[in-house]
Amino acid sequence: MRWLALLLALGACAEAATLEIHYAPAENLEAIDVAAIENAETAIDMAAYVLSDAAVIEALGDAADRGVAVRLYLDRAQYEGHAQAIADLIGRPGVEARIKPSGVLMHLKAYAVDGVRLRTGSGNFSRSGLSAQDNDALFTDDVSTVNRFERDFERIFDEGAPAP
Repeated sequence: MRWLALLLALGACAEAATLEIHYAPAENLEAIDVAAIENAETAIDMAAYVLSDAAVIEALGDAADRGVAVRLYLDRAQYEGHAQAIADLIGRPGVEARIKPSGVLMHLKAYAVDGVRLRTGSGNFSRSGLSAQDNDALFTDDVSTVNRFERDFERIFDEGAPAP
């Protein structure tokens, strides 16, 4: 939970920064994620251990159809298990997907919208992870936190293999 303490500390230090914390199953994280994705105007960078939730996948596809650049970085084993669910998404113009090479899990559940808003937390992008399990989703617009995610995303995305 060090990342939570870091986010809280960064949020407290930045006057204009906001931090929102949402908890499932009391809140429907699926609807919250879909709304955040629908607000994207230029780019979404998503690192997803699991990406199987139909509403999130549809929102990402709709974003790509609007001209939003969508980049996905996925765990290899989870991608292989859910490739059919995201095949249409990965085949769309404006969507680029990379898979983590074999080895340690890629366990992130995070995305940045337009390089200015970050979503992270414990909730996988699966139906049960977003609506049935005890999970959280944290959203912040703290500049240094979003920039740190984007730097790390660039590094891991560059190391990934293109999705088949």
